[in-house]
Amino acid sequence: MNIGLIAHDAKKKLMQNCCIAYRGILVKNELYATGTTGRLIEEATGLPVHKFLAGHVGGEQQMGAMIEQNQLDLVLFFRDSESPKPTEPDITKVIRMCDIHNIPLATNIASAEILLKSLERGDLEWREMYK
Repeated sequence: MNIGLIAHDAKKKLMQNCCIAYRGILVKNELYATGTTGRLIEEATGLPVHKFLAGHVGGEQQMGAMIEQNQLDLVLFFRDSESPKPTEPDITKVIRMCDIHNIPLATNIASAEILLKSLERGDLEWREMYK
């Protein structure tokens, strides 16, 4: 499965820790991330990550394009809801496109853990048929 990974600056360490904790699940899938987040995940886990541009210079738009084309099966988007971002329209688009294409989306560690454990159990295999 193709997994998209996005984390705002305040959530990057959390994303690294999540990927370390669930490395055994993630290694069996294709990972896509915005630039800085992808680099940090690679450094922390040794997992290969297809990296887009940094989020603030178009990476969130690139991720959004993959979602629009229904090419991602799961998205972990750890966003900083406390601070407004200049890329807020791109953030909203990513979330909206996940809704349109029925792509499971986690925006916090609690929902990410549930989705990753579901992925491990095979509960997301329906995505193959949906595509």
